[in-house]
Amino acid sequence: MHDAAIQAATAQIRRTEEGSAPAPVVCTFFDEATNTASHVVHCPVTKQAAVIDSVLDYDAAAGRTSHGSAQAIVDYVEREGLTVEWQLETHAHADHLSAAPWLQEKIGGKLGIGADIIRVQNVFGKIFNAGTRFARDGSQFDHLFTDGETFRIGELPVTVLHVPGHTPADMAFVIGNAAFVGDTIFMPDFGTARADFPGGDPRPLFRSIRRLLSLPVETRLFLCHDYKAPGRDEYAWLTTVGHERAYNIHVHDGVGEDEFVEMRTARDATLAMPRLLMPSVQVNMRGGHLPEPEADGVSYIKIPVNRL
Repeated sequence: MHDAAIQAATAQIRRTEEGSAPAPVVCTFFDEATNTASHVVHCPVTKQAAVIDSVLDYDAAAGRTSHGSAQAIVDYVEREGLTVEWQLETHAHADHLSAAPWLQEKIGGKLGIGADIIRVQNVFGKIFNAGTRFARDGSQFDHLFTDGETFRIGELPVTVLHVPGHTPADMAFVIGNAAFVGDTIFMPDFGTARADFPGGDPRPLFRSIRRLLSLPVETRLFLCHDYKAPGRDEYAWLTTVGHERAYNIHVHDGVGEDEFVEMRTARDATLAMPRLLMPSVQVNMRGGHLPEPEADGVSYIKIPVNRL
């Protein structure tokens, strides 16, 4: 099937590999508490940068936030002399809170996410009974990306790909010869993301993954999570299209859509809900902002009983 967005992404990857465009510089910050990899990617020529999938530290037992993980990003940006143009979210995460608004105050950057965040806001706005004061139009974000959209970070070309399945709003950002793929796919020995959250679906997830794996085999894939598969002692978040196609335990070449859907559905039925799902979604659907304070000036996280 003709896919202009994939063709555009493939062309920019080829240009980067040929040396006619700069390769992105990537520094990853791994938060072991949430198994999340946040990435700072920058243009080596202009020093313009984007932060992807940042983490706000959250102590669920105490109900307190802190900024140690995000401060490490600030320190790196300042040390390297970077200018942050974007705070990018691959989707509204269910396993960690976004630090994007706090980072915007410290180092700047427009906050961007996929346009289908509106669908997520509608679904979870009802689940959490967020009321009419919660806007369900994506207005909490500075920019809503659509499939195939292109822009630049300095001299780095960026192509945005819609890759639904884990959630309806997942986006991948192809930056030079690197793709930041969020939760669609994991390291080859761990497999793929779950698709059982409200709005998730394993069938479009399979198609999204195969779309990503149609990029050139040398494309670097930067992942959002790692859980150290059995037998592996170190966390990892960088792989390639070619390695995934050859070795991913769930979607290597030769695995069909129906086979994947059957596997993913059965596997998801055994998984517990993420530990931080309740606070994460309520904050992330608001662009990383806490719910509006109540009359006492305090923000509250709701826990809908027997709802999920």
